[in-house]
Amino acid sequence: METENAVNYKFMGRSFTDLSINDDSSAFSDCNSDRSGEFSTASSQSRRLFLACTNSDNSDEFIRQLVSDLGSCSIDEQKNAALELRLLAKNKPENRIKIAKAGAIKPLISLITSTDPNLQENGVTAILNLSLCDENKELIASSGAIKPLVRALRTGTSTANENAACALLRLSQVEENKVAIGRSGAIPLLVNLLENGGIRGKKDSSTALYSLCTVKENKIKAVEAGIMKPLVELMADFGSNMVDKSAFVLSVLVSVPEAKTALVDEGGIPVLVEIIEVGSQRQKEIAAAILLQICGDSVVYRTKVAREGAIPPLVALSQSGTNRAKQKAEKLIELLRQPRSANAAASPSDL
Repeated sequence: METENAVNYKFMGRSFTDLSINDDSSAFSDCNSDRSGEFSTASSQSRRLFLACTNSDNSDEFIRQLVSDLGSCSIDEQKNAALELRLLAKNKPENRIKIAKAGAIKPLISLITSTDPNLQENGVTAILNLSLCDENKELIASSGAIKPLVRALRTGTSTANENAACALLRLSQVEENKVAIGRSGAIPLLVNLLENGGIRGKKDSSTALYSLCTVKENKIKAVEAGIMKPLVELMADFGSNMVDKSAFVLSVLVSVPEAKTALVDEGGIPVLVEIIEVGSQRQKEIAAAILLQICGDSVVYRTKVAREGAIPPLVALSQSGTNRAKQKAEKLIELLRQPRSANAAASPSDL
């Protein structure tokens, strides 16, 4: 399986220190446990849940009972059990291991295929919350969660869509799961969520795609699914709070020729030049890095970039940017000023 780093940036935006940008915020926030708020339950259920969360012995017994209830013939009992397991896994990290050891994962996965929207949503979100524990990720994947999560991404409620994207992201942090997730049909659905979802859906899908597209075949799947159009549109919208995320996803894609072609066809060059002009320091650097990649072996693309007026803002960046931004800007300026017939290309090590 071929994997690549995103122009040397660390995974998930947790540390972009190699960008040398004094910005403590990360491009990607982790997909945490469900952010749907607490749930209204009957008072007796609330008392049961409170006792379970405060008493270790009660918690173990309560979890075993809930796992048993997942197999009930009553849909209401299944819903209550899935909802309470969802909350237990959300609110107490130590419960995530207890719930998995109690045998909850397979019955929760079976709920993800339910035609009842609430049951499916609770199953998806319980699996998401359990996947926050690294020890559970391999067990969740090996228990057959990937295809049901992809189905939820296609057929679920908006919350189920978003939480399925987060769960797939978590599973993709185990390297060998990335190809399996891509081959399960997840990529086009994540691209659709990126384009048509709400702000949380866009953030969650972009983070999942950033992780999955470190694998070459997933990059190509994403391009074929039409990812470039929403990426370019989101990068062009400075009010979307998606410029950084979209640019970082793009940075992992442009190592394949198909992505470079799609980027140019979707009007990405003028958008990247504008980012270098008016974006934040981090945005300017990543835009310069992307342009350096697409111009490295293409005189045609260099000509397009130069004609968009890239040289003046690149000169400014080479004088006032971070050290890494200055280096990228200087290399790109050198490329753009070469004779148009030149065949010189930037070395991959320069990227």
